[in-house]
Amino acid sequence: MTASRMEYRSGWRKPLLGLSFMVALSGCAFAPGSNLDYEADSQGEDISDNIEVKAITPSLVKTMVESKDDLRDSLFEYTENAVPESEIDYDYIIGRGDVLSVVVYDHPELTIPAGSERSAEESGNVVHSDGTIFYPYIGTVEVAGRTVRDVRGEIQRRLEGYIAQPQVDVKVAAFNAQKAYVTGEVDQPGAQPITNVPLTVLDALSSVGGLTQGGDWHDVVLTRNGVERHLSVYNMLVNGDLDQNLLLQDGDVLHVPVVGNQQVYVMGEVNTPTAVPMPNARFSLTNALAQAGGISESSADASGIFVIRRNQEVDSETYATVYQLNAESAIAFALGSEFILQPTDVVYVTAAPMARWNRVISQILPSVTAIYQLSQATRDIKDLNDDF
Repeated sequence: MTASRMEYRSGWRKPLLGLSFMVALSGCAFAPGSNLDYEADSQGEDISDNIEVKAITPSLVKTMVESKDDLRDSLFEYTENAVPESEIDYDYIIGRGDVLSVVVYDHPELTIPAGSERSAEESGNVVHSDGTIFYPYIGTVEVAGRTVRDVRGEIQRRLEGYIAQPQVDVKVAAFNAQKAYVTGEVDQPGAQPITNVPLTVLDALSSVGGLTQGGDWHDVVLTRNGVERHLSVYNMLVNGDLDQNLLLQDGDVLHVPVVGNQQVYVMGEVNTPTAVPMPNARFSLTNALAQAGGISESSADASGIFVIRRNQEVDSETYATVYQLNAESAIAFALGSEFILQPTDVVYVTAAPMARWNRVISQILPSVTAIYQLSQATRDIKDLNDDF
């Protein structure tokens, strides 16, 4: 390994690192600390050029913030004052077990035949297992699989032979036929009825009391007809990505897994090396260092605070990006508070001289690879799923 060449720009030291190591992009997982040769990949090709190194500077942070703001603005511009098309077209479909309340105005004997003391649910017409109800004068009415509007129109037409100009109203008094299920790391897991009010992912999570502290905000799994779709509640709430706020259907299972590998890993010369679960809000580099008890003042190289971020695009020529924060001045931590981390980022504080960083990163990269591949394995199925 050759010593890193240092360049100084506007008081920021930016190492041009000659990072030479092998990266296995196959499906095999690496155990942290495994003894691997990083000089070349399995084809004998040097991939040192596939590592991108960037200094964490005010301009870099500004660019990242602007990029995030542009995304948020475009999403809000798309969703502002707009109702999703799925909700515009939504109409509840009556099912077996539902209870219908049929009101014929000016004819109380047809509306509440058992007396006025009973509720609409108690005195209503239960949809039988064959999908029908019985109504006076007109007999059996097929209602399952139809909307309330359809049923009201049929009852009104059929009553015209017995009542002059009948005025009929039909409502669902009890929604018993359709349910979605919310499981996992939520406050009150259980079944959520599908009603005439559209039930979205965020509605369902709110109804069960929200996610617990150990819930994964970045990877909620919606299973429909045996097919899984991965959703990010974090992106919905923080970035306004409401395209993921899907309308739930009968039989859907919305599962919130434990935070698992959706964490930031803080290693090296810190007082308490730790894995920090990603919260449901912005989580900065300074937050991560604080969670680890801060850097070790006696042994840490303050100019060598690194964030290693794997590129999640498999076809990308860049394997990873290494961000460096020069914190020789305590003011730099204010800049670190604006650098937002992502799940599976590795924060590493080195004690080695900058010229030895190549050897340091080659030692920790097996752990970085194992962390990323474990996260990626849980998401691979997402690319194979068709849209619902």
